[in-house]
Amino acid sequence: MRFLATVLLLLGAVCVARAQVNVPTLMIDKGNVAQDFSATSATKAELVNSLAVADTLSQPAAKPANALGAPGVATALVVPVDRADPAPPSPKPRFIFGGRDDYRWELGFGVTWFRFQSSAFDANAFGIKTSVAYFTNEWFAIEGNVSAAFAPQIFQNEHVKLATYGAGPKIAWRQRQWEPWLHGIFGGAHEQPQTSGFSRNTYSIQAGGGADYRWNPRLSFRLEADYVRTGFFKQSQNDFQLAGGFVFHF
Repeated sequence: MRFLATVLLLLGAVCVARAQVNVPTLMIDKGNVAQDFSATSATKAELVNSLAVADTLSQPAAKPANALGAPGVATALVVPVDRADPAPPSPKPRFIFGGRDDYRWELGFGVTWFRFQSSAFDANAFGIKTSVAYFTNEWFAIEGNVSAAFAPQIFQNEHVKLATYGAGPKIAWRQRQWEPWLHGIFGGAHEQPQTSGFSRNTYSIQAGGGADYRWNPRLSFRLEADYVRTGFFKQSQNDFQLAGGFVFHF
């Protein structure tokens, strides 16, 4: 009897233990409050609101439909194309006269006729003349020139050769088209053939003037006439010179 009671007691204990294990499992499976709450609409609304807030923070605000148009705020740096400043003018020469720009340097080339008269011989010589002038202002310049002329044969196979050179002041009335001027040149002179007992070199003084006709801003045509005084053969010669050519301005 004792053995049978012990067996029944053990069987009852086992049944009670199994009943205790099965009951919580069924309660967890069927009575989980969290699972029931997750199935409600409240949790879905909170989840949707949270996602919307996160998306708003992660993305920039949408631009208006007219974002590609002109900006709403104008600045001082925005300048219309039709109101842009014009291009700067080209640089001008160093001074202006007569309402027109002009240049300081003149370089002249031309041909010359030199009438030489002396007690030893007379000659009509033809040659070339070169001059250069620099204007310190619109009417005053410093000029230097050189001329060389040649005459036919005289004195037993001797040809006359005359050269003058010097520098001096030049005064010009510089107008739009015509430019009359005066100058005085002081320097020296050289002649051939050599005469017995006399030097081939002496002083030279030129006084005269001319006029330049402006063809374009860089080129003029020139006519010139000068009185030339020399001192060959221990005497004074009163000579005359005509020249014509062209002048470059730069």
